[in-house]
Amino acid sequence: MERYDAIVVGGGISGLTAAAYLAKAKTSVLLLEKNDRCGGLVNSFSREGFLFDGGVRALLSAGIILPMLEELGIDLKIVESPVSVGIEDHIIHISSEENVEDYSDLLKRLYPESLKEIDRVITLIKKIMKDMQVMYGVDNPLFKDFKKDRAEFARVYFPWLFKFLFTLKRIGAMKMPVEELLDKLVENRSLKDIIGQHFFKSTPAFFAMSYFHLYLDYFYPVGGVGRLSQSVEEKTREFGGKILTSREVREIDSLNRIVRDSNGDSYEYDQLIWTGDLKSLYEITRTDGLPEATRKRVVLQRERLLERHGADSVFTLFIAVDEPPETFRAISNGHFFYTPSRKGLGETNRSELKKLLENWVSRSESEISDWIRRFCELNTYEITIPVLRDKTAAPENKTALIISILCEYEFFSMARESGLYEEIKAQLEKQIIEVLSDSIYPFLKERILFSFSSSPLTIEESVGSSEGSIVGWSFEEPVPVTSSMMKVNSSVKTEIPDVLQAGKWAYSPSGVPMCILTGKLAANKALKEFKVKHIK
Repeated sequence: MERYDAIVVGGGISGLTAAAYLAKAKTSVLLLEKNDRCGGLVNSFSREGFLFDGGVRALLSAGIILPMLEELGIDLKIVESPVSVGIEDHIIHISSEENVEDYSDLLKRLYPESLKEIDRVITLIKKIMKDMQVMYGVDNPLFKDFKKDRAEFARVYFPWLFKFLFTLKRIGAMKMPVEELLDKLVENRSLKDIIGQHFFKSTPAFFAMSYFHLYLDYFYPVGGVGRLSQSVEEKTREFGGKILTSREVREIDSLNRIVRDSNGDSYEYDQLIWTGDLKSLYEITRTDGLPEATRKRVVLQRERLLERHGADSVFTLFIAVDEPPETFRAISNGHFFYTPSRKGLGETNRSELKKLLENWVSRSESEISDWIRRFCELNTYEITIPVLRDKTAAPENKTALIISILCEYEFFSMARESGLYEEIKAQLEKQIIEVLSDSIYPFLKERILFSFSSSPLTIEESVGSSEGSIVGWSFEEPVPVTSSMMKVNSSVKTEIPDVLQAGKWAYSPSGVPMCILTGKLAANKALKEFKVKHIK
């Protein structure tokens, strides 16, 4: 049986980060990934010469990603990824903080009856932008060695720390769901929807309303978002870390610190870092022989986790188009949030969806089809166009589009149970193409070379993420993990001895930067445990 100082389970960006730092510290580390390649939702792939991003569409450093790359010695070629926002035929391009005024003007043109409400929203966005400048105004201290540069700490980080603490206090005061905040600011139902339907349901208000600032921080790796994962994977191997793919962990013997995988192989560890779905961790962990108090804590945490759900997910349509990139560049930047109707979703994605799901068996296919039509006509689309950011991402004079909408896992789950899954997927594909052809891309329908799609079920099956979630736990119920920046260091702890956690299920709300941060925190914690054991 092979033995390692540390075993990392999960080859997404969090697991790769943890493995890279452990390998860099000269520990023996093994990373086990259940799929045939690493990357998780930070992946890219090619089809017939077109580059597509399979999960994350762009990256934001947040004072974390770029410092991590520098610290690991990774030279990743990146370009800016400017954002456009459009509603019907009104489109703005965002390149600086001043463009918030363009956003204000856009909303006022569409909702002239709600000028005061718009002013309240814009005032709040400006305040949050200032807080975001504090949060991300310096590189995260975790990626700094102040022992080597005490002067930088005294000059930059010491005064920043006080501003940061005050900012965290304001963030804490805005933890209510974004819908609740918008109810206080806006009475116009359509305006409220247009602002709020960009976000996952019940997203904490501060993080939702910080979106305008985050747009300015987006960047794109040349070769696709997946180049980030590939680069960290390559560096892990270069440092001496071992990575095995197509190895799903089936059992963890926590007493003897043994992992068993789908190939029937077993490995011993001193420390284990779990970066996958936490429900799976607690379901496959054996606690035989552990102290009774420890076993009870593990059982209680397992029950707590199994009661919770992942956040709403996404349906994504991938399209190859026989149209030159210049056609699309004349409309928007390569990252485009577009809403074809100023009406907003209203109750379509709330009470109507709830009734549809509660009475699914009695609903006719025509009723489901009618709901899908309205859902697509009134939704907000995240459209990314890789070739507008990387000219090698498509064949000459052709373009690929990646089009996503937020959606409910349960809708697709019920569709599968009733045998309508493939039919509903096909209708969503067709309806999205119809909506965009009738609005922003009138040429689209006639110029498509090929298309395919993924649903929340696809995400659940491919990366093992509960309910197909791409950001971890649902915000609509109490989050069972750390959700405070003040307590982020403790987010990597579990109830299982010598097992740490990292990734989107370990801290909420979470994106790529927080996955990387928790990955490094878990690696640091494991390294400290090694030192303690060595001293003993």
